Amino acid sequence: MRDLTSDTITEAVISTMRDTQDPRLAEILRSLVRHLHAFVRDVGPTEEEWAAGVAYLTRTGHMCTPTRQEFILLSDVLGVTMLVDALSVRRSAEATQNSVLGPYFREDRPRHSDAADISGGLPGTPLFFEGRVVDREGTPVPGAGVDVWHSDADGHYDMEVPGRSDPAMRARFRTDERGHFAFRSIRPAGYPIPGDGPVGELMRATGRSLMRPAHLHLLIEAMGFQRVTTMLFPSDDPHLDTDPVFGVKQSLLESYDTYEPGTGPRRGLTDVPYTLLRRTFVLEALPAD
Repeated sequence: MRDLTSDTITEAVISTMRDTQDPRLAEILRSLVRHLHAFVRDVGPTEEEWAAGVAYLTRTGHMCTPTRQEFILLSDVLGVTMLVDALSVRRSAEATQNSVLGPYFREDRPRHSDAADISGGLPGTPLFFEGRVVDREGTPVPGAGVDVWHSDADGHYDMEVPGRSDPAMRARFRTDERGHFAFRSIRPAGYPIPGDGPVGELMRATGRSLMRPAHLHLLIEAMGFQRVTTMLFPSDDPHLDTDPVFGVKQSLLESYDTYEPGTGPRRGLTDVPYTLLRRTFVLEALPAD
């Protein structure tokens, strides 16, 4: 492998991987080298530009902590996260669609009984949620695990609220024999993705908005069905078409109906304006072995 040129170096690099034992790893590495070399040939970066790119990735790594993953955020804003999801999770048109998991899911979420208040006492417009989990034929799915998490009225998740250590606005439920679950919380608000790191630099350099539309996260899993990681967005949110992580899908828009106190289906439960949100989630069965 001497006297390599720009025309011969790609295959020379790939040839060094011929003893890779894992066939899938070998396939990935061959494609990575070919695409990376094609990118360099297409762009023709100077040495200074290549060094700047390496420095950018280095700073991205330095921003990563146990509670913040800047590389995942970079994957999100480049659309890679949603592309991976779209290619790896294929469902029928009737099934509930996936969206991004996001960085705020926590394993240490509390278990709550049906219709519990999960707001943690935080201020905001009361939100009443009623959900059903069914299969493609409309048959209820009892015993499904449903994780819920969302931001507060200022766009903060519980770990971002100053002085708060206990979980809030997040919980895990089980559907009843009707496939039903319900909870009370506060209406979530939109918020900016972190802009103080390399991803923020990229967003500013390209003139893109940091603001995510308001949303409610749900993760639903049941025996015999594909897991669903999804969101519900208010259909009137002003940031739907500029979501920096490309998580919005038309089928995930909902009308967050708001009622004056003393009116509507929950008029006896609050003396302030409130929001009622109802949604049926359709699970796709796992393929037969």
